[in-house]
Amino acid sequence: MPLPYDAILVVSFGGPESREEVIPFLENVLRGKPVPRERMLEVAEHYYHFDGVSPINAQVREFIGALRGELDRAGINLPIYWGNRNWRPMLTDTIRDMTTAGVKRALAFMTSAYSSYSGCRQYRENVLAACAEVGPEAPQVDKLRMFYNHPEFIAANVERIQAAGDQIPADRRGQARLIFTAHSIPLSMSDNCQYVRQLEETCRLVAEELGWPAELTQLVYQSRSGRPQDPWLEPDILEVVRQLKSEGIRDLVLSPIGFLSDHMEVLFDLDYEALHLAQDLGMNLVRAGTVGTHPRVVAMVRELIEERLGLRTEKRAIGQYGPNHDVCPVDCCLYPITRPAGAGGAARPA
Repeated sequence: MPLPYDAILVVSFGGPESREEVIPFLENVLRGKPVPRERMLEVAEHYYHFDGVSPINAQVREFIGALRGELDRAGINLPIYWGNRNWRPMLTDTIRDMTTAGVKRALAFMTSAYSSYSGCRQYRENVLAACAEVGPEAPQVDKLRMFYNHPEFIAANVERIQAAGDQIPADRRGQARLIFTAHSIPLSMSDNCQYVRQLEETCRLVAEELGWPAELTQLVYQSRSGRPQDPWLEPDILEVVRQLKSEGIRDLVLSPIGFLSDHMEVLFDLDYEALHLAQDLGMNLVRAGTVGTHPRVVAMVRELIEERLGLRTEKRAIGQYGPNHDVCPVDCCLYPITRPAGAGGAARPA
């Protein structure tokens, strides 16, 4: 019996891999958004601090290599394609390659675990726009479900945090704070999606599995942009670090739970800004790794593919809400057409 899909498409944000690519990449990200060029050049300095290289593309390549092996072991011989929203390989070019290769129906894995306009709906809009540009022979592309409460996603985060927590001196671990971070988004976006609810559920499930007391954990946000007068999700990670210092907290474990892979917002906002602030305040901050290339996450994506291929009947999910929908409702993750200046679709280049 033939499979209902004939290819896998990995869709990601994209990132520069040299100093020369930084400005063209940022121009792609900000095209059509009312962001002053001075602000773009300010963000560019974040990339230059790391010689213009974002780690996101390298991590996607590593993930695709691991997924290839995982699918081969499961006897799923579908080709894997990769297209980015903002940098090479560009999504439209990838859809064109798929069309030339005769792909008719593809399953898309989008590198975001949570539902929001910029984390889900915008990616779907990008795919539809790319297919429209390629023409009527472009494949039908269906996305895999969100996986914020999949047991393998929870387990991978638990393992990453355990490894970070082990770096805290044993006699101080019982007092260490566990801080989960996610990308801040405008309240006008979060009011129309399940982003916060899903994040809170993931944090709760991870903390319970770790046995970390709820009163010693907190979900905070990072990387906000846009006008200062426009409301975004809070509190900000840097404000929380300062507050915890005032409470006499010495050790912090920082988990970028809202990010599937490392990219500039993890490197600059956490590994540079948050780390240096903690050091200046005399605090010990240890950052847990992102989970995108963890074997349990790769196995999870294979499971999600098997579900849609009809090779698996159980749709695994834990916690309060059950498995997310396969097909997004028409009004899912809507974002107002009139947006605050500087808000854009994605909150800030990654």
